[in-house]
Amino acid sequence: MKIFYPFNIYFCDENTIQVSKLMTTLYLVRHGETKDNVARIMQGQRQGELTPAGIAQMEDLAVSLSEVHFDAIISSDLQRAYDSAQILGRQLNLPVQTTPMLRERDWGDFTGRFIPDLKGLPMPDNIEKMDDLLNRAKSFLEWVKTNYQSKTILAVGHGIINKAIQAVFYGKLTREIPKMLNAEYRILYL
Repeated sequence: MKIFYPFNIYFCDENTIQVSKLMTTLYLVRHGETKDNVARIMQGQRQGELTPAGIAQMEDLAVSLSEVHFDAIISSDLQRAYDSAQILGRQLNLPVQTTPMLRERDWGDFTGRFIPDLKGLPMPDNIEKMDDLLNRAKSFLEWVKTNYQSKTILAVGHGIINKAIQAVFYGKLTREIPKMLNAEYRILYL
C-alpha cells in the first residue's frame, strides 16, 4: 500500500531544500477478533477477550506496520483493545498509553445481548447518546493534535468509536463511514 505524507518544502537557497512534516499522522486501528465478536454479542464497554485468531490478526498487523516509525501507541482502556495494542507495542518496541476517550460506545441494557435479537427493539434510555459519542471522538482528535503535533500515532480502539472519530474528522454521519474489520487500520492526517 502506498502512503501519502503531507510535507511542506522550503527552499533555503538554490542548492538546499528543507522539508518539514506539517501534520500529525494518526493510524486508527480496530482491536483483534474477540470471543464476543464470534458469538455476535453486543460488547459495548465489556472488557472482552481476544480469540486465537484475534491475536494472530494483531501479530500480522504488527509485522506489516513494523517499517513505520511511530512516536506513541494509545489504546482504549478496555481489555480487548489494550491486549491488541500490547501485541503491537511489543513488535514496535513502544509502551501503550490508555485513555477512556477510545472506549467503545456504551450500549446500556443492550450490552451482553445476542445482536440478532436486538433488531427492531426500541433503544434503551441508557445507551450512550450519539452526540456524546461524537463529542468524545472530537475531544480525542483535539487531544492528539495538541499532545502529538507533527508525530505519528497508533491508536487502538473499537468499531463504533473509530467510526465516530472518522465521522468527526471527515464531517460526515457515522453511517457514511464504512465499517472497520478487526485489526483493520485507517490513516488520518490531522
